[in-house]
Amino acid sequence: QVQLVESGGGLVQAGGSLRLSCAASGSIFSIRVMAWYRQAHGNERELVARITRGDITNYADSMKGRVAISRDNAWKTVYLQMNSLKPEDTAVYYCYVETNNGYWGQGTQVTVSS
Repeated sequence: QVQLVESGGGLVQAGGSLRLSCAASGSIFSIRVMAWYRQAHGNERELVARITRGDITNYADSMKGRVAISRDNAWKTVYLQMNSLKPEDTAVYYCYVETNNGYWGQGTQVTVSS
C-alpha cells in the first residue's frame, strides 16, 4: 500500500508558476513510476508528466516546455514545477504512483485566472 498526499495547488494568474508536491508513504520501495495527471471539469483525466525508476520522463504535448517533474532521492516526494500557466491549465491535479498496483492522491485544485 502507498499513501499519497498532494499540496501546492491554488489560484494563480496567467503566466504565473506553481510547484506541486506529492508525499508518498508506505511501500515506497516498490514504486516504479511517479506521475501527475489532471482532470478539468467535464474532461477525462489526462497525463501531465511521469518519471520512472530510470529517471525517464514523459510530458503531455500541451505542457512540454512549461512543466518539469522531479523526485527526491528517496522516492518519497515527487514534484511538478509548472510555469507560464494558462487558464486552460485549470484542473484538479492528481498524483499517481505505480507499484504492482496503482495509487492515486486526493487531488489538488489549480486555478489559473486570465
